[in-house]
Amino acid sequence: MTYIVTDPCVKCKLMDCVEVCPVDCFYEGENFLVINPDECIDCGVCEPECPVDAIKPQSEDEADGRWLKVNTAYSRVWPNINVRGRPLADSDAYRGQADKFNRFFSEAPGDGS
Repeated sequence: MTYIVTDPCVKCKLMDCVEVCPVDCFYEGENFLVINPDECIDCGVCEPECPVDAIKPQSEDEADGRWLKVNTAYSRVWPNINVRGRPLADSDAYRGQADKFNRFFSEAPGDGS
């Protein structure tokens, strides 16, 4: 099992989780983070660090494994990060909104810093 990043992270990308990961398995998109499921060691230290409750064990993924697929695909093309960056300037405006992935997700990579 692995941990995955889900909808609440879109347009927030707060990055509290990044620095606690012992294996540096976070990857950065323009407005979203993902975990590489092949690198995640299932330690769970990132889950309680997420202020918007976006990190979940894979076992809680939707029946079709949507979030596992998203995390897998984008961890292959986005830059790896291991240092907490700045959250998006307007992240507070998007907290608590539903269906952010379908409305706001960007496939563009982050700057990796």
